[in-house]
Amino acid sequence: MLEHGGRLREAARGSGIALADWLDLSTGINPSGWPVPPLPATVWQRLPEADDGLERAAAAYYGNHRLLPLPGSQAALQLLPQLFPPASIACLAPLYAEHPAAWQAAGHTLRQLPAGNLRRGLAAATPRLLLCNPNNPTAHRLDREAILEAAAELGRRGGWLFVDEAFIDATPAYSVTDQAGSAAYPNLVVLRSLGKFFGLAGARVGFIFGQEALLQALAAKLGPWPVSHPARWVATQALRDSDWQAKARQELARASERLAALLAPLAETTPPAACPLFVSLALANPKPLFNFLKSRGILVRLFATARLVRFGLPGNPAAWQKLEAALAAWRTRCATT
Repeated sequence: MLEHGGRLREAARGSGIALADWLDLSTGINPSGWPVPPLPATVWQRLPEADDGLERAAAAYYGNHRLLPLPGSQAALQLLPQLFPPASIACLAPLYAEHPAAWQAAGHTLRQLPAGNLRRGLAAATPRLLLCNPNNPTAHRLDREAILEAAAELGRRGGWLFVDEAFIDATPAYSVTDQAGSAAYPNLVVLRSLGKFFGLAGARVGFIFGQEALLQALAAKLGPWPVSHPARWVATQALRDSDWQAKARQELARASERLAALLAPLAETTPPAACPLFVSLALANPKPLFNFLKSRGILVRLFATARLVRFGLPGNPAAWQKLEAALAAWRTRCATT
């Protein structure tokens, strides 16, 4: 099993710091997620139904009716490679580690290329290209036009482009979801999730967008009722709440700017890289900072190979104060050693 953020109980175990006293900034999940109301009793008592409004709400929100609901985008991530014959696939790395692991497990040959270098990915002459936008964990973001041009170029040579947009909801103008599986881009496949922007990671709801034949093949592998009735109900309401979405985008933008400014004094050669749901700090040796914060009950995400520490957003004034105090102590420690 690969390591993921959010393993707070494991971090707290044996630390001497009570679980309730920890600050978890390791996941990139919106700390002020969509406010889930009480659920009707019927959603617990009946099996999920495909005509309950979820698909319509999703099509309206994402601008694309060529979709399949998922028990989290992770489900499609793991099954997609099994729907294609083994071949070479280029990944713009570092990226969410489950992607390359799933393709390799299905017998595909993996080529990892620098994140953000889309032209190099296309020049690799592989039939398939995989990227995250914004990239997790670097926060690098590609323009919509560049991604669509890449899809068109791959399409001309019979290739496919897979895009994970798990963190894009706060900046929808960069999304290519609306074009996935279209007549112009039949080879474009996009994954979306309600876990990050909506803060509904526990509901395990996501979507895949693409051509109908691919969706049908994936649906056959998922089997009946892949998304629970309560999760479908919550997702439908959240996708319809445009007022909350607009407000959340503004609040996340402000919070990420504040976090980037807070981390800026720690930067060595490059400033912190930010997207609205997390900020990544590149350091020659990020582990000491990671361990220092952990000793103070703050869990962030360490990417040792990429030499990054990724910070999620604090969710309230007390959380901001805790992080600010810890970073001030770290700067004092560095100044005296």
